[in-house]
Amino acid sequence: MTVPGSSAVVAAKLDEIEAEIRAIGLWQASPLSPDQLDFSAAFGADKMAFSQWLQFIFIPRVREAIATNRFPSSSAVGTQAIREFDTDPKAARLATLLAEFDALFPGP
Repeated sequence: MTVPGSSAVVAAKLDEIEAEIRAIGLWQASPLSPDQLDFSAAFGADKMAFSQWLQFIFIPRVREAIATNRFPSSSAVGTQAIREFDTDPKAARLATLLAEFDALFPGP
């Protein structure tokens, strides 16, 4: 879906998300193994932690969407973040930022 004029808003939110991942120590210095990239479960849950999926799958895909100005009609990454980080107080702001990302794509 093309959302005119939204690239700057999405890019700013993504930058906040990346900065928060780094700030709370969830950014991984080493790349994923090739095996981890061969996932089949939602959010890569069968091969990686949610924070890894955010770093190695979500962020690059959103950057690609920004570059092409083609975005999904909806997003549920914030909902998943709330599930994943519900017992991790240091990730509360990250979950909020991801929920704010979802709000940029309210669906049809």
